[in-house]
Amino acid sequence: MHERSSVAELAKCLRDDLNRYSPGEKLPSSRVLVERFRASPVTVSRAIAQLAAEGLVVTRPGSGAFRAQPRTGAVPPGDTSWQEVSLSGDGGPEVMPRTVDASGVLATLAAPATGVVEFNGGYLHSSLQPERALAAALARAGRRPGAWGRPPTEGLTELRAWFAREIGPALTAADVLITAGGQSALATALRALAQPGAPVLVESPTYPGMLAVARAAGLRPVPVPVDTDGVRPELLAAAFRATGARVFVCQPLFQNPTGAVLAADRRPEVVRIAREAGAFVVEDDFARRLVHDDAGPLPRPLAAEDPDGVVVHVCSLTKATSPSLRVGALAARGPVLERLRAIQVVDSFFVPRPLQEAALELVGSPAWSRHLRSLSAELGSRRTAMTGALRRELPALALPHIPAGGGSLWAGLPDTEAGTDESAMVSAALRAGVAIAPGRPYFCAEPPSSHVRLSYAAVAGPAEIAEGVRRLRTAWADVLGGPVDSLPA
Repeated sequence: MHERSSVAELAKCLRDDLNRYSPGEKLPSSRVLVERFRASPVTVSRAIAQLAAEGLVVTRPGSGAFRAQPRTGAVPPGDTSWQEVSLSGDGGPEVMPRTVDASGVLATLAAPATGVVEFNGGYLHSSLQPERALAAALARAGRRPGAWGRPPTEGLTELRAWFAREIGPALTAADVLITAGGQSALATALRALAQPGAPVLVESPTYPGMLAVARAAGLRPVPVPVDTDGVRPELLAAAFRATGARVFVCQPLFQNPTGAVLAADRRPEVVRIAREAGAFVVEDDFARRLVHDDAGPLPRPLAAEDPDGVVVHVCSLTKATSPSLRVGALAARGPVLERLRAIQVVDSFFVPRPLQEAALELVGSPAWSRHLRSLSAELGSRRTAMTGALRRELPALALPHIPAGGGSLWAGLPDTEAGTDESAMVSAALRAGVAIAPGRPYFCAEPPSSHVRLSYAAVAGPAEIAEGVRRLRTAWADVLGGPVDSLPA
Protein backbone atom coordinates (compact mmCIF):
# COMPACT_ATOMS: atom_id res chain seq x y z
CA MET A 1 0.00 0.00 0.00
CA HIS A 2 1.28 3.47 -0.83
CA GLU A 3 2.19 5.60 2.17
CA ARG A 4 -0.12 8.37 0.99
CA SER A 5 -3.00 5.85 0.90
CA SER A 6 -2.39 4.56 4.42
CA VAL A 7 -2.15 8.11 5.75
CA ALA A 8 -5.48 8.98 4.10
CA GLU A 9 -7.11 5.82 5.47
CA LEU A 10 -5.89 6.44 9.00
CA ALA A 11 -6.95 10.10 8.85
CA LYS A 12 -10.45 8.97 7.83
CA CYS A 13 -10.63 6.54 10.76
CA LEU A 14 -9.52 9.21 13.20
CA ARG A 15 -11.94 11.72 11.68
CA ASP A 16 -14.81 9.25 12.12
CA ASP A 17 -13.80 8.67 15.76
CA LEU A 18 -13.69 12.34 16.71
CA ASN A 19 -17.35 12.43 17.81
CA ARG A 20 -16.41 10.12 20.68
CA TYR A 21 -14.44 12.97 22.24
CA SER A 22 -15.63 16.26 23.66
CA PRO A 23 -14.09 19.52 22.44
CA GLY A 24 -10.77 19.94 24.21
CA GLU A 25 -10.56 16.25 25.21
CA LYS A 26 -7.26 14.52 24.60
CA LEU A 27 -7.02 11.87 21.88
CA PRO A 28 -5.13 8.59 22.42
CA SER A 29 -1.36 8.88 22.33
CA SER A 30 0.60 8.15 19.18
CA ARG A 31 1.86 4.91 20.74
CA VAL A 32 -1.72 3.73 21.33
CA LEU A 33 -2.72 4.65 17.78
CA VAL A 34 0.29 2.79 16.37
CA GLU A 35 -0.77 -0.37 18.20
CA ARG A 36 -4.50 0.00 17.50
CA PHE A 37 -4.20 0.58 13.75
CA ARG A 38 -0.93 -1.31 13.22
CA ALA A 39 0.49 1.72 11.48
CA SER A 40 3.97 3.18 11.55
CA PRO A 41 4.73 6.17 13.82
CA VAL A 42 5.34 8.27 10.69
CA THR A 43 1.90 7.37 9.31
CA VAL A 44 0.24 8.26 12.62
CA SER A 45 2.10 11.55 12.80
CA ARG A 46 1.10 12.50 9.25
CA ALA A 47 -2.55 11.56 9.80
CA ILE A 48 -2.75 13.71 12.92
CA ALA A 49 -1.04 16.55 11.09
CA GLN A 50 -3.67 16.27 8.34
CA LEU A 51 -6.50 16.58 10.90
CA ALA A 52 -4.73 19.54 12.47
CA ALA A 53 -4.52 21.21 9.06
CA GLU A 54 -8.27 20.68 8.69
CA GLY A 55 -8.83 22.41 12.02
CA LEU A 56 -10.30 19.27 13.64
CA VAL A 57 -7.57 18.70 16.22
CA VAL A 58 -5.04 20.83 18.06
CA THR A 59 -1.56 19.51 18.82
CA ARG A 60 0.41 20.65 21.85
CA PRO A 61 4.10 19.71 21.98
CA GLY A 62 4.75 17.40 24.90
CA SER A 63 1.03 16.99 25.66
CA GLY A 64 -0.48 15.29 22.61
CA ALA A 65 -3.43 15.93 20.30
CA PHE A 66 -6.83 17.29 21.41
CA ARG A 67 -10.17 17.67 19.69
CA ALA A 68 -10.50 21.26 18.53
CA GLN A 69 -13.25 23.58 19.68
CA PRO A 70 -16.10 23.88 17.14
CA ARG A 71 -15.85 26.81 14.82
CA THR A 72 -18.19 29.69 15.51
CA GLY A 73 -19.13 32.90 13.79
CA ALA A 74 -18.72 31.62 10.25
CA VAL A 75 -18.83 34.41 7.69
CA PRO A 76 -21.79 33.97 5.28
CA PRO A 77 -20.82 33.50 1.64
CA GLY A 78 -20.59 36.68 -0.39
CA ASP A 79 -21.69 37.44 -3.93
CA THR A 80 -18.85 36.65 -6.33
CA SER A 81 -20.96 36.68 -9.49
CA TRP A 82 -19.36 39.99 -10.54
CA GLN A 83 -16.17 38.06 -11.29
CA GLU A 84 -17.74 36.33 -14.31
CA VAL A 85 -18.05 39.68 -16.04
CA SER A 86 -14.56 40.81 -15.07
CA LEU A 87 -12.81 37.58 -16.04
CA SER A 88 -14.60 37.35 -19.39
CA GLY A 89 -13.18 40.65 -20.64
CA ASP A 90 -10.56 39.91 -23.28
CA GLY A 91 -9.23 43.41 -23.84
CA GLY A 92 -10.48 43.71 -27.38
CA PRO A 93 -10.79 41.56 -30.50
CA GLU A 94 -7.03 41.40 -31.08
CA VAL A 95 -6.28 39.79 -27.70
CA MET A 96 -6.90 36.12 -26.95
CA PRO A 97 -9.06 35.47 -23.85
CA ARG A 98 -6.91 33.98 -21.11
CA THR A 99 -9.21 31.10 -20.28
CA VAL A 100 -7.11 28.22 -18.99
CA ASP A 101 -8.11 24.56 -19.09
CA ALA A 102 -5.80 22.67 -16.73
CA SER A 103 -7.82 19.43 -16.77
CA GLY A 104 -5.21 17.59 -18.82
CA VAL A 105 -2.48 18.55 -16.35
CA LEU A 106 -4.56 17.81 -13.27
CA ALA A 107 -5.31 14.32 -14.61
CA THR A 108 -1.61 13.48 -14.25
CA LEU A 109 -1.20 15.20 -10.86
CA ALA A 110 -4.25 14.05 -8.93
CA ALA A 111 -3.72 11.04 -6.68
CA PRO A 112 -6.29 8.32 -7.47
CA ALA A 113 -8.45 6.77 -4.78
CA THR A 114 -7.12 3.88 -2.76
CA GLY A 115 -6.95 0.69 -4.80
CA VAL A 116 -7.10 2.38 -8.19
CA VAL A 117 -4.29 1.44 -10.60
CA GLU A 118 -2.61 4.68 -11.72
CA PHE A 119 -2.20 4.43 -15.49
CA ASN A 120 -2.71 8.21 -15.77
CA GLY A 121 0.27 9.37 -13.68
CA GLY A 122 2.84 11.78 -15.02
CA TYR A 123 5.71 11.01 -12.63
CA LEU A 124 7.74 8.04 -11.52
CA HIS A 125 6.26 5.62 -9.02
CA SER A 126 7.87 5.99 -5.60
CA SER A 127 9.67 2.65 -6.10
CA LEU A 128 11.50 4.19 -9.07
CA GLN A 129 12.48 7.42 -7.35
CA PRO A 130 15.99 7.68 -5.83
CA GLU A 131 14.61 8.55 -2.41
CA ARG A 132 17.69 7.55 -0.40
CA ALA A 133 20.02 9.39 -2.75
CA LEU A 134 17.77 12.46 -2.64
CA ALA A 135 17.64 12.41 1.15
CA ALA A 136 21.42 12.11 1.38
CA ALA A 137 21.92 14.89 -1.18
CA LEU A 138 19.55 17.20 0.68
CA ALA A 139 21.30 16.49 3.98
CA ARG A 140 24.71 17.23 2.50
CA ALA A 141 23.38 20.35 0.77
CA GLY A 142 22.05 21.71 4.04
CA ARG A 143 25.56 21.57 5.51
CA ARG A 144 27.20 23.47 2.66
CA PRO A 145 28.52 26.92 3.65
CA GLY A 146 26.00 29.53 2.59
CA ALA A 147 23.42 26.93 1.60
CA TRP A 148 20.58 29.09 2.90
CA GLY A 149 21.87 32.32 1.41
CA ARG A 150 20.61 34.08 -1.68
CA PRO A 151 21.78 32.42 -4.91
CA PRO A 152 22.62 34.26 -8.14
CA THR A 153 19.38 35.07 -9.96
CA GLU A 154 20.46 32.99 -12.96
CA GLY A 155 21.38 30.02 -10.76
CA LEU A 156 24.48 28.51 -9.19
CA THR A 157 27.39 28.60 -11.63
CA GLU A 158 28.35 24.96 -10.97
CA LEU A 159 24.82 23.75 -11.66
CA ARG A 160 24.54 25.84 -14.81
CA ALA A 161 27.85 24.42 -16.01
CA TRP A 162 26.62 20.86 -15.35
CA PHE A 163 23.48 21.42 -17.43
CA ALA A 164 25.56 23.03 -20.20
CA ARG A 165 27.80 19.94 -20.40
CA GLU A 166 24.73 17.71 -20.51
CA ILE A 167 23.16 19.67 -23.38
CA GLY A 168 26.25 19.88 -25.56
CA PRO A 169 29.87 20.99 -25.78
CA ALA A 170 29.04 24.23 -27.61
CA LEU A 171 27.25 25.62 -24.55
CA THR A 172 28.72 27.11 -21.39
CA ALA A 173 27.34 28.09 -18.02
CA ALA A 174 26.77 31.59 -19.39
CA ASP A 175 24.14 30.19 -21.78
CA VAL A 176 22.03 28.55 -19.04
CA LEU A 177 19.42 29.73 -16.52
CA ILE A 178 18.27 27.52 -13.64
CA THR A 179 14.49 27.23 -13.43
CA ALA A 180 11.93 25.74 -11.06
CA GLY A 181 11.39 22.68 -13.24
CA GLY A 182 10.47 22.20 -16.89
CA GLN A 183 6.93 23.61 -16.66
CA SER A 184 8.22 26.89 -15.28
CA ALA A 185 10.87 27.01 -18.02
CA LEU A 186 8.22 26.51 -20.73
CA ALA A 187 6.10 29.30 -19.27
CA THR A 188 9.08 31.66 -19.21
CA ALA A 189 10.08 30.76 -22.78
CA LEU A 190 6.63 31.30 -24.27
CA ARG A 191 6.15 34.61 -22.50
CA ALA A 192 9.56 35.75 -23.71
CA LEU A 193 9.16 34.72 -27.33
CA ALA A 194 5.55 35.53 -28.24
CA GLN A 195 3.20 38.45 -27.66
CA PRO A 196 -0.33 37.89 -26.28
CA GLY A 197 -2.68 37.03 -29.12
CA ALA A 198 0.08 35.58 -31.30
CA PRO A 199 -0.01 32.07 -32.80
CA VAL A 200 2.41 29.43 -31.51
CA LEU A 201 3.01 26.23 -33.46
CA VAL A 202 2.77 23.00 -31.46
CA GLU A 203 3.03 19.32 -32.23
CA SER A 204 -0.27 17.51 -32.56
CA PRO A 205 -0.85 15.68 -30.31
CA THR A 206 1.23 17.32 -27.59
CA TYR A 207 1.67 17.73 -23.85
CA PRO A 208 -1.47 19.33 -22.28
CA GLY A 209 0.65 21.29 -19.80
CA MET A 210 2.28 23.16 -22.64
CA LEU A 211 -1.10 23.97 -24.19
CA ALA A 212 -2.28 25.29 -20.82
CA VAL A 213 0.85 27.45 -20.48
CA ALA A 214 0.36 28.88 -23.98
CA ARG A 215 -3.28 29.72 -23.40
CA ALA A 216 -2.55 31.22 -20.00
CA ALA A 217 -0.12 33.59 -21.75
CA GLY A 218 -2.87 34.57 -24.20
CA LEU A 219 -1.29 32.68 -27.11
CA ARG A 220 -3.11 30.73 -29.83
CA PRO A 221 -1.79 27.15 -30.26
CA VAL A 222 -1.77 25.96 -33.89
CA PRO A 223 -1.35 22.20 -34.47
CA VAL A 224 1.32 20.63 -36.67
CA PRO A 225 0.78 16.84 -37.03
CA VAL A 226 3.42 14.32 -36.01
CA ASP A 227 3.95 10.74 -37.15
CA THR A 228 6.21 7.96 -35.87
CA ASP A 229 9.27 9.98 -37.03
CA GLY A 230 8.24 13.17 -35.27
CA VAL A 231 6.91 16.43 -36.67
CA ARG A 232 6.41 16.54 -40.45
CA PRO A 233 8.68 19.26 -41.89
CA GLU A 234 6.50 20.07 -44.91
CA LEU A 235 3.52 20.73 -42.65
CA LEU A 236 5.69 22.78 -40.28
CA ALA A 237 6.82 25.01 -43.17
CA ALA A 238 3.23 25.40 -44.34
CA ALA A 239 2.10 26.34 -40.82
CA PHE A 240 4.78 29.04 -40.54
CA ARG A 241 3.71 30.49 -43.90
CA ALA A 242 0.00 30.40 -43.06
CA THR A 243 0.17 31.86 -39.57
CA GLY A 244 3.27 34.06 -39.42
CA ALA A 245 4.13 32.37 -36.13
CA ARG A 246 7.50 33.07 -34.55
CA VAL A 247 7.64 30.08 -32.16
CA PHE A 248 7.45 26.30 -32.57
CA VAL A 249 7.39 24.08 -29.46
CA CYS A 250 8.50 20.48 -29.88
CA GLN A 251 9.71 17.40 -28.03
CA PRO A 252 12.22 15.78 -30.43
CA LEU A 253 13.06 12.90 -28.07
CA PHE A 254 10.36 10.45 -26.87
CA GLN A 255 7.58 12.90 -27.63
CA ASN A 256 4.68 13.09 -25.20
CA PRO A 257 2.30 11.37 -25.81
CA THR A 258 3.36 9.42 -28.92
CA GLY A 259 6.89 8.46 -27.83
CA ALA A 260 8.25 9.37 -31.27
CA VAL A 261 11.87 10.40 -31.85
CA LEU A 262 12.48 13.09 -34.47
CA ALA A 263 14.15 11.33 -37.41
CA ALA A 264 17.77 12.18 -38.24
CA ASP A 265 16.91 13.69 -41.63
CA ARG A 266 14.17 15.85 -40.12
CA ARG A 267 16.27 17.37 -37.37
CA PRO A 268 18.23 19.87 -39.48
CA GLU A 269 15.11 20.53 -41.55
CA VAL A 270 13.13 21.67 -38.51
CA VAL A 271 15.84 24.13 -37.46
CA ARG A 272 16.32 25.37 -41.04
CA ILE A 273 12.59 25.94 -41.56
CA ALA A 274 12.34 27.91 -38.31
CA ARG A 275 15.44 29.95 -39.13
CA GLU A 276 14.05 30.90 -42.55
CA ALA A 277 10.78 31.95 -40.88
CA GLY A 278 12.69 34.11 -38.39
CA ALA A 279 11.28 31.93 -35.61
CA PHE A 280 12.47 30.17 -32.49
CA VAL A 281 12.25 26.45 -31.74
CA VAL A 282 11.51 25.69 -28.10
CA GLU A 283 13.00 22.22 -27.51
CA ASP A 284 11.42 20.46 -24.54
CA ASP A 285 13.95 17.70 -23.78
CA PHE A 286 11.98 16.30 -20.85
CA ALA A 287 12.60 12.57 -21.35
CA ARG A 288 16.32 12.22 -22.09
CA ARG A 289 16.94 10.61 -18.69
CA LEU A 290 13.95 8.29 -19.12
CA VAL A 291 15.66 6.31 -21.88
CA HIS A 292 15.15 2.53 -21.85
CA ASP A 293 18.01 0.08 -21.80
CA ASP A 294 17.30 -1.13 -25.35
CA ALA A 295 17.20 2.33 -26.96
CA GLY A 296 20.69 2.49 -28.46
CA PRO A 297 22.61 5.77 -28.86
CA LEU A 298 20.49 8.89 -28.47
CA PRO A 299 20.62 11.89 -30.81
CA ARG A 300 22.05 15.02 -29.28
CA PRO A 301 19.67 17.86 -28.41
CA LEU A 302 18.79 20.21 -31.26
CA ALA A 303 20.43 22.99 -29.24
CA ALA A 304 23.78 21.19 -29.43
CA GLU A 305 23.83 21.58 -33.22
CA ASP A 306 22.48 25.13 -33.47
CA PRO A 307 25.14 27.89 -33.69
CA ASP A 308 22.63 30.61 -34.61
CA GLY A 309 20.50 30.61 -31.45
CA VAL A 310 17.34 29.33 -33.14
CA VAL A 311 16.75 26.71 -30.43
CA VAL A 312 15.75 27.56 -26.87
CA HIS A 313 16.36 24.40 -24.87
CA VAL A 314 14.30 23.26 -21.86
CA CYS A 315 15.26 20.34 -19.62
CA SER A 316 14.75 19.24 -16.04
CA LEU A 317 15.79 16.78 -13.35
CA THR A 318 12.21 16.36 -12.12
CA LYS A 319 10.94 13.58 -14.38
CA ALA A 320 13.89 11.29 -13.60
CA THR A 321 13.87 11.86 -9.84
CA SER A 322 10.88 13.20 -7.94
CA PRO A 323 7.98 15.60 -8.57
CA SER A 324 9.34 17.71 -5.73
CA LEU A 325 12.86 18.16 -7.12
CA ARG A 326 11.75 21.05 -9.29
CA VAL A 327 15.08 22.01 -10.79
CA GLY A 328 15.44 22.57 -14.51
CA ALA A 329 17.29 24.68 -17.05
CA LEU A 330 16.70 27.08 -19.92
CA ALA A 331 19.53 27.33 -22.45
CA ALA A 332 19.72 29.94 -25.21
CA ARG A 333 22.20 32.01 -27.18
CA GLY A 334 22.00 35.66 -28.15
CA PRO A 335 19.84 38.58 -26.98
CA VAL A 336 16.90 36.29 -26.16
CA LEU A 337 18.78 35.02 -23.10
CA GLU A 338 18.53 38.43 -21.42
CA ARG A 339 14.78 38.53 -22.01
CA LEU A 340 14.41 35.04 -20.57
CA ARG A 341 16.41 36.07 -17.52
CA ALA A 342 14.35 39.22 -16.99
CA ILE A 343 11.02 37.39 -17.13
CA GLN A 344 12.21 34.69 -14.75
CA VAL A 345 13.46 37.27 -12.23
CA VAL A 346 10.15 39.14 -12.36
CA ASP A 347 8.17 35.91 -11.88
CA SER A 348 10.13 34.15 -9.16
CA PHE A 349 13.40 35.97 -8.33
CA PHE A 350 15.35 32.68 -8.22
CA VAL A 351 15.15 28.96 -7.49
CA PRO A 352 15.72 28.32 -3.75
CA ARG A 353 19.40 27.74 -3.10
CA PRO A 354 18.99 24.61 -0.91
CA LEU A 355 17.20 22.92 -3.81
CA GLN A 356 19.96 23.88 -6.24
CA GLU A 357 22.64 22.69 -3.80
CA ALA A 358 20.78 19.40 -3.36
CA ALA A 359 20.60 18.94 -7.14
CA LEU A 360 24.36 19.53 -7.37
CA GLU A 361 25.01 16.99 -4.64
CA LEU A 362 22.79 14.44 -6.37
CA VAL A 363 24.21 14.66 -9.89
CA GLY A 364 27.77 14.75 -8.53
CA SER A 365 27.40 11.56 -6.50
CA PRO A 366 28.02 7.95 -7.62
CA ALA A 367 24.37 7.26 -6.78
CA TRP A 368 23.25 9.36 -9.77
CA SER A 369 24.69 7.11 -12.49
CA ARG A 370 23.52 4.02 -10.59
CA HIS A 371 20.00 5.44 -10.42
CA LEU A 372 19.91 6.22 -14.15
CA ARG A 373 21.07 2.70 -15.04
CA SER A 374 18.48 1.13 -12.76
CA LEU A 375 15.74 3.44 -14.01
CA SER A 376 16.56 2.62 -17.62
CA ALA A 377 16.22 -1.10 -16.99
CA GLU A 378 13.06 -0.78 -14.89
CA LEU A 379 11.25 1.45 -17.38
CA GLY A 380 12.12 -0.88 -20.24
CA SER A 381 10.78 -3.82 -18.24
CA ARG A 382 7.52 -2.04 -17.44
CA ARG A 383 7.04 -0.95 -21.06
CA THR A 384 7.52 -4.51 -22.26
CA ALA A 385 5.10 -5.80 -19.63
CA MET A 386 2.40 -3.30 -20.57
CA THR A 387 2.84 -3.80 -24.31
CA GLY A 388 2.58 -7.57 -23.93
CA ALA A 389 -0.45 -7.38 -21.64
CA LEU A 390 -2.30 -5.03 -23.98
CA ARG A 391 -1.61 -7.19 -27.03
CA ARG A 392 -2.87 -10.27 -25.20
CA GLU A 393 -5.89 -8.80 -23.45
CA LEU A 394 -6.91 -5.94 -25.75
CA PRO A 395 -5.72 -6.75 -29.28
CA ALA A 396 -8.07 -4.17 -30.81
CA LEU A 397 -6.13 -1.32 -29.17
CA ALA A 398 -3.87 0.32 -31.75
CA LEU A 399 -0.27 0.79 -30.62
CA PRO A 400 1.28 2.66 -33.56
CA HIS A 401 4.63 3.21 -31.86
CA ILE A 402 6.40 1.36 -29.04
CA PRO A 403 8.76 3.90 -27.47
CA ALA A 404 12.33 3.32 -26.33
CA GLY A 405 12.04 6.03 -23.70
CA GLY A 406 9.57 8.02 -21.65
CA GLY A 407 6.97 6.43 -19.42
CA SER A 408 3.74 5.84 -21.34
CA LEU A 409 2.02 4.28 -24.36
CA TRP A 410 -0.26 6.15 -26.77
CA ALA A 411 -3.12 3.87 -27.74
CA GLY A 412 -5.83 4.34 -30.36
CA LEU A 413 -9.32 3.17 -29.50
CA PRO A 414 -11.03 0.87 -32.02
CA ASP A 415 -12.99 2.37 -34.87
CA THR A 416 -16.26 0.46 -34.56
CA GLU A 417 -19.49 1.23 -36.40
CA ALA A 418 -20.83 3.03 -33.35
CA GLY A 419 -17.49 4.67 -32.65
CA THR A 420 -15.70 4.58 -29.33
CA ASP A 421 -16.63 7.22 -26.79
CA GLU A 422 -13.32 8.28 -25.26
CA SER A 423 -14.85 9.87 -22.16
CA ALA A 424 -17.08 6.83 -21.63
CA MET A 425 -13.99 4.62 -21.78
CA VAL A 426 -12.21 6.74 -19.18
CA SER A 427 -15.25 6.65 -16.88
CA ALA A 428 -15.75 2.91 -17.29
CA ALA A 429 -12.07 2.31 -16.55
CA LEU A 430 -12.30 4.28 -13.33
CA ARG A 431 -15.36 2.28 -12.28
CA ALA A 432 -13.31 -0.86 -12.95
CA GLY A 433 -10.49 0.47 -10.73
CA VAL A 434 -7.96 1.84 -13.20
CA ALA A 435 -7.31 5.52 -14.01
CA ILE A 436 -6.36 6.36 -17.61
CA ALA A 437 -5.79 9.67 -19.38
CA PRO A 438 -8.13 10.64 -22.23
CA GLY A 439 -6.53 11.67 -25.49
CA ARG A 440 -8.65 14.77 -26.15
CA PRO A 441 -6.60 17.20 -23.94
CA TYR A 442 -3.49 16.38 -26.03
CA PHE A 443 -4.98 18.10 -29.10
CA CYS A 444 -5.44 21.85 -29.50
CA ALA A 445 -7.95 21.30 -32.33
CA GLU A 446 -10.37 18.53 -33.21
CA PRO A 447 -8.63 15.14 -32.73
CA PRO A 448 -8.54 12.85 -35.77
CA SER A 449 -9.58 9.84 -33.68
CA SER A 450 -10.02 8.62 -30.10
CA HIS A 451 -6.98 7.82 -27.98
CA VAL A 452 -5.95 7.12 -24.41
CA ARG A 453 -2.57 7.51 -22.74
CA LEU A 454 -1.41 4.70 -20.46
CA SER A 455 1.48 5.29 -18.08
CA TYR A 456 3.76 2.44 -17.05
CA ALA A 457 6.14 4.69 -15.11
CA ALA A 458 3.58 5.59 -12.44
CA VAL A 459 2.84 2.02 -11.32
CA ALA A 460 4.61 -0.34 -8.93
CA GLY A 461 5.71 -2.93 -11.49
CA PRO A 462 4.67 -5.71 -13.90
CA ALA A 463 2.15 -7.27 -11.48
CA GLU A 464 0.23 -4.01 -11.12
CA ILE A 465 0.41 -3.47 -14.88
CA ALA A 466 -1.14 -6.90 -15.48
CA GLU A 467 -3.93 -6.17 -13.00
CA GLY A 468 -4.57 -2.74 -14.50
CA VAL A 469 -4.85 -4.15 -18.03
CA ARG A 470 -7.22 -6.84 -16.76
CA ARG A 471 -9.45 -4.12 -15.30
CA LEU A 472 -9.17 -2.16 -18.52
CA ARG A 473 -10.41 -5.22 -20.41
CA THR A 474 -13.51 -5.24 -18.20
CA ALA A 475 -14.09 -1.53 -18.85
CA TRP A 476 -13.70 -2.03 -22.59
CA ALA A 477 -16.36 -4.74 -22.65
CA ASP A 478 -18.64 -2.43 -20.65
CA VAL A 479 -18.28 0.44 -23.15
CA LEU A 480 -18.39 -1.55 -26.37
CA GLY A 481 -21.22 -3.79 -25.25
CA GLY A 482 -19.95 -7.33 -25.37
CA PRO A 483 -17.20 -9.74 -24.40
CA VAL A 484 -13.75 -8.55 -25.39
CA ASP A 485 -13.10 -11.73 -27.34
CA SER A 486 -16.01 -10.87 -29.65
CA LEU A 487 -14.83 -7.32 -30.38
CA PRO A 488 -12.98 -6.48 -33.58
CA ALA A 489 -9.20 -6.82 -33.47
